[in-house]
Amino acid sequence: MEADRWGLRLATADDADEVARLLHNFNTEFTTPSPGSAVLAARLRVLLGGDATVAILAGTPAVGLALVTLRPNVWYDGPVALLDELYVVPDLRGRGIGSAILEQLIAVARGRRVGLVEINVDEADVDAQRFYERHGFRATETTDSTDRSFYYWRELTT
Repeated sequence: MEADRWGLRLATADDADEVARLLHNFNTEFTTPSPGSAVLAARLRVLLGGDATVAILAGTPAVGLALVTLRPNVWYDGPVALLDELYVVPDLRGRGIGSAILEQLIAVARGRRVGLVEINVDEADVDAQRFYERHGFRATETTDSTDRSFYYWRELTT
């Protein structure tokens, strides 16, 4: 099982510093502003203590993560999940860690009766587009910003 191979686990509020470190590194790698690990960790301690935010970590220390937010939605019996971030450290990409995290995310989502998983991907990130399409997600182009991006979704059936 891939979850065992990569030591996948659901993060708790106690993992906030580790999740924050990875999120900050992700933003830094792609020259996206970050409020810094300390600010992120403080926010994550609160969010990960609730039911609406889920983080999946791979490895000890963590080398990959998915950060997901859940929200109610009138169109589905259960919540809708937004994959806010999926990140694997650069040196370990291409080894199946991201796929394992995404598969674990789908399993967790099914367990929480999630009806839909959403992802937003920038137009230039063709590798991410191929990755999500390979995992059964479909794309729709968004038109609400000056930067083209694609909205990906995958409905989950029981």
